[in-house]
Amino acid sequence: MTAQPNLKEYSVSELSGAVKRALEDGFGYVRVRGELGRVVKAGSGHVYLDLKDDRAVLSGVMWKGVAARQSVAPEQGMEVIASGKVSTFPGQSKYQIIIDSLEPAGAGALMALLEERKKKLAAQGLFDPARKRELPFLPQTIGVVTSPSGAVIRDILHRLRDRFPSHVVVWPTLVQGRGAEAQIAEAIDGFNALPLGGRVARPDVLIVARGGGSLEDLWCFNEEIVVRAAARSQIPLVSAVGHETDTTLIDYAADRRAPTPTAAAEMAVPVRSELLAETINKARRLETALARLAEAARGELRAAVRGLGRPEDLLGQTAQRVDRAGDRLAAALAARRAAAAAQFAGLGARLGPQALQPAAARMRDRLEAAVALFDRAPTADLEGRKERLAASSKLLDALSHKSALDRGFAIVLDAAGRLVARAADVKAGDRVRLSFADAERAAAIVDGETSKARGGDTPEKPRRRAVQESLFD
Repeated sequence: MTAQPNLKEYSVSELSGAVKRALEDGFGYVRVRGELGRVVKAGSGHVYLDLKDDRAVLSGVMWKGVAARQSVAPEQGMEVIASGKVSTFPGQSKYQIIIDSLEPAGAGALMALLEERKKKLAAQGLFDPARKRELPFLPQTIGVVTSPSGAVIRDILHRLRDRFPSHVVVWPTLVQGRGAEAQIAEAIDGFNALPLGGRVARPDVLIVARGGGSLEDLWCFNEEIVVRAAARSQIPLVSAVGHETDTTLIDYAADRRAPTPTAAAEMAVPVRSELLAETINKARRLETALARLAEAARGELRAAVRGLGRPEDLLGQTAQRVDRAGDRLAAALAARRAAAAAQFAGLGARLGPQALQPAAARMRDRLEAAVALFDRAPTADLEGRKERLAASSKLLDALSHKSALDRGFAIVLDAAGRLVARAADVKAGDRVRLSFADAERAAAIVDGETSKARGGDTPEKPRRRAVQESLFD
């Protein structure tokens, strides 16, 4: 095929730009209906997605600002209507729709998505009735998650003032549009994270509230992040979203559902005036019951008194016996006193000086005999002791070693002054001292061994040792 020299020559960028302008001029603004396929949220905040039907696929992109304004987050499988302009992406030589708005294709699409999400969360046990808790009867602090500028918070505060004034802590959040679901979940978790006794009071009950609106307006309360936060709340939670006919998934996860925010305030606290009236009524009933009990007790006491009789009847005879015993006791004491006086008078006569003189003479004789015996006793005892001492002295002299020394014996002492009783205690050459009756002399052992020539000592040596042993052993 030959080249066409008359055709205009384009660079790649020029041709891509011309195609881009042709598409944008030919499709300035379009609305496309289709099912969402791939949905990817980039780190920059832009959302890339595919719109498809049974025969074609169209790429799309939502810039960060547009994606943040969407009330319903795009999800795969959702049927939507996308509005925007068709353009190209020269970097990949493909065309795409730049989306300015994205909305579900009718309420049916949202309801189908809602029903599918409801089944999924119910299967995970988030809506189990066994998880739901009773609300406290009289909470000290009430936490409210809502918009601080709407009519909802004013209705709740007004209703609480009418019924039972309470301490209210408001956590301001968005209640519609993109980002509202994250703020609502953060508020629920934030209330649960407050410590007991902290600077900000931890609520005893939570109210998540919003006024009425369309399904799209209330969609943030159908998001999983909000439903899961409500289900894991440790503080009892009341859902008050929309009007009585509006139903969102947070209603199923909450402990109680209120048809309106005002009804939620009524659920949270009792009526103070009714409590006062009931308290007064019960106080009166208590007083009446106590009065009846007291009257019944008084009647029983009176009956018991009648059954017991008069104290005079019970104690009269005993008192009479006591009086008689007292009279008898006085007479007995007088008689006893008279007898004692007579006895003491006779004893006094017996103890007179003349009656005591013979006894005193006998005692004097006995005392003189005892004194004489005492005077003689020490002399006789002393003479006996002297005789016994003289006998002991003679026996001691007879047994003393000095008498043996006087008879020609001697005591042998070694160099240390110890008594030598046997020949085996010394050996030849040892120095000894001989103690005689009148003095001591030094000596040396010449032959200290025992002769064994005839199996024993000589007649002289055994006799000498025998004398020593008998005296000093």
